[in-house]
Amino acid sequence: MEIENNNEKTADSLGKNMVSRRGFLKVVGVFTIGASGVGLFSCDEAALPSENASMGYILVDSRKCQGCLTCMISCSLVNEGSVSLSLSRIQVSINSFGTYPDDVRTTQCRQCEDPKCVTACPNGALIVDEDHGNIRLVNPIYCIGCGRCVQACPYEPERPMVAPDDRFDGRLKSRKCDLCLNAPYHFDSKGGGVDGVRACEALCPLGAIKFSTEMPVQEGNEGYEVNLRDNAWKALGFDTEL
Repeated sequence: MEIENNNEKTADSLGKNMVSRRGFLKVVGVFTIGASGVGLFSCDEAALPSENASMGYILVDSRKCQGCLTCMISCSLVNEGSVSLSLSRIQVSINSFGTYPDDVRTTQCRQCEDPKCVTACPNGALIVDEDHGNIRLVNPIYCIGCGRCVQACPYEPERPMVAPDDRFDGRLKSRKCDLCLNAPYHFDSKGGGVDGVRACEALCPLGAIKFSTEMPVQEGNEGYEVNLRDNAWKALGFDTEL
């Protein structure tokens, strides 16, 4: 099925051969067996990222975020062509009864080194795109809308989502962040991805979102929740320490 879009990267990304769920397991399995067989790692040594780790990550500073929802609006616009907070790949949770710094929390897809959503997909629709920086993404053509990717995500709220897709006659399709690689309504002609423009990052008016090519710490929130506040924020009375 041909998807009409403004992003010149989309057709290229979904049309090329990519690492499927089975291929991903094969690569990780061989790497793990090889590492354990030769005693490459010990309990005192940190494991190096796998060879097919993503080359791009979205990092946030929830304490700098003011809850304006610009990131969610821009995300839904470039991906869905309309404003839909429920379909935004990045989510901002606001606790009306909370106090700073626990009143706002920004959550985003982690592009996990070991993506549970990819391994859980029964139809190979969740894939690792080798040609575009190993981004973990959904190929909607193969998605059957079963929701197993949502169930497999270990985080809350879950990063993938399933909803009717007008491009496929309203059939259920999964969505997740692909760093705007396949955003069909992208405002920049070069699109998104590792070497492109991520809408949430580019349009956040507070600079509370940052892109990194280095894999963050995978355990807990420390690697993805970073301090982006400088002395100007300190002058305004904001805490500049995490």
